Amino acid sequence: MQIAIPLFHNVTYLDAIGPYEVLRQLPETQVVFVGDKKELIRTGNGDMGVMVDACFEDVVTPEVIVVPGGYGTRAVVAEEGHPLVRWIAQAHRSTLFTTSVCTGSLVLAKAGLLPGLTAATHWSAYKGLEGLGARSTTSRVVEHLDDRVITAAGVSSGIDMALRLAELLTDETTAKATQLMIEYDPQPPFNAGSVDKAGSEVMNRLIEMQTS
Repeated sequence: MQIAIPLFHNVTYLDAIGPYEVLRQLPETQVVFVGDKKELIRTGNGDMGVMVDACFEDVVTPEVIVVPGGYGTRAVVAEEGHPLVRWIAQAHRSTLFTTSVCTGSLVLAKAGLLPGLTAATHWSAYKGLEGLGARSTTSRVVEHLDDRVITAAGVSSGIDMALRLAELLTDETTAKATQLMIEYDPQPPFNAGSVDKAGSEVMNRLIEMQTS
């Protein structure tokens, strides 16, 4: 089974690496990083880079697609006929599941996969997602199994989505074994992981951090 994770400039790498660590554990599975060309793709601040393993034209019929998010999705969505969007629209025709993490759902919507459907994304991108024809929701993971589409909210929720995907691709016991292997047992020190929980003081500090 081939699982393709597309990369693009200014990607958020936890969106990609979280699901990668889950899905690479599955038996008889190959996870490949794909892109417009084989190159080193860096995050927005340039601190981390990952190599693209294969070009889009070399990965035509993956069984699963996991589209990460990040600031780079804005450029992908803004460009008409972007190679990533065209590849997703084509490859989705034969996938078992096409999925996204964070603002990767904007790319799925741009590719025409979410017309009128509820979808998860980062809380800061609800308006952008709705502008592309989907309906945003605060749910952490949203499934439309008849449409073969699953979307996850911001960054860390990609691990939750990938574990559910592991169950769908194999079975519950295998998914649980994978969870144990990566010791995914969240016990965060703070209860501030969503807009509703964080409060205005934390939100204001986040805005300061992002604009400084």
